[in-house]
Amino acid sequence: MVKLMKNVSQKAGFAPGSIIHVGEQKVEEVKISIIDYDVDKFEEKTIENVEECFPFKDTPSITWINISGIHQTEIIEKIGKHFELHPLLMEDILNTGHRPKMEDFGEYIFVVLKMLYQENEDGEITSEQVSLFFGENYVISFQESEKDIFDLLRDRLQHGKGRIRKMGADYLAYAIIDAIVDNYFKILEDIGEQLENTEEILLDRPNPEVLQTIHSMKNDMLFLRKAIWPFREVISSLERGESYLIKETTIIYLHDVYEHTIQVIDTIEMFRDIISGMLDTYLSSISNKMNEVMKVLTIFASIFIPLTFMAGVYGMNFEFMPELHWRWSYPILWIAMLSVGISLLVFFKRKKWL
Repeated sequence: MVKLMKNVSQKAGFAPGSIIHVGEQKVEEVKISIIDYDVDKFEEKTIENVEECFPFKDTPSITWINISGIHQTEIIEKIGKHFELHPLLMEDILNTGHRPKMEDFGEYIFVVLKMLYQENEDGEITSEQVSLFFGENYVISFQESEKDIFDLLRDRLQHGKGRIRKMGADYLAYAIIDAIVDNYFKILEDIGEQLENTEEILLDRPNPEVLQTIHSMKNDMLFLRKAIWPFREVISSLERGESYLIKETTIIYLHDVYEHTIQVIDTIEMFRDIISGMLDTYLSSISNKMNEVMKVLTIFASIFIPLTFMAGVYGMNFEFMPELHWRWSYPILWIAMLSVGISLLVFFKRKKWL
């Protein structure tokens, strides 16, 4: 089951803007990678000291600085001071329980997103907060771990595929957001296949394991809704283009991401309805199965009630019961009991109770 709440109580009592990491440490060491490019050149490297990325703030080329691991607060604090980030923004980067949001600080735009994975054999969904801010010629992203879904984006940058190296930092920020949204579709496709398989099992042989799977998928939908629903507001704010950092040529691509986000949300709502229907189907199947069992037991009871009555009457052994002294009393009683039983079976059959 996915964890719906982070340990936000870790920062209780501290002043606003305190540099405190809230969340799980997912890597041993912080890894900082830099991609610097323009139309004619491309450079990618991993640096050891955070100070090595500072000169890229004022270069004419576009720079993407990616920090994997945010538990070492001193590194995040140094980046924040050099790039003149607001203290509350630094607090949001380190608090991994934030909902997706966008804030315009004038000289840069700050965005919080949720990157989702489904890598376990049992299909468990895990999340990671991605915080990024971008200015005129740079994008800085913060991840909780080294794993991400940006390999295709890095390949496009390296080989100059498409228009990405001809565009600015706003387009790079869009490309990062678009990669995260595209991964949502992949997760929803896997969930859709799981729903189909579970529905087939539910109709054929409902059992407690299926009920557990349904509840697990229901929790997954709640988790996805919490992570993705606010994302629509983020894209809508970026799409309005109120900041000079977002060029008119990028707004049309942001609108495309907005439509994809709406499609993802609609799919999540549809899956929630399907799962609710599956839960009702499971309860109905169990109820029908119980009714079938009760019907069989009732039929047996209805057959044996008159037979028990007849056996009880002739089992009382009163002295003045003439039938007890007849020679053919025993076989006649058996014939009568079998006739009653067969007659009841025929009656139930005609009534289509069998």
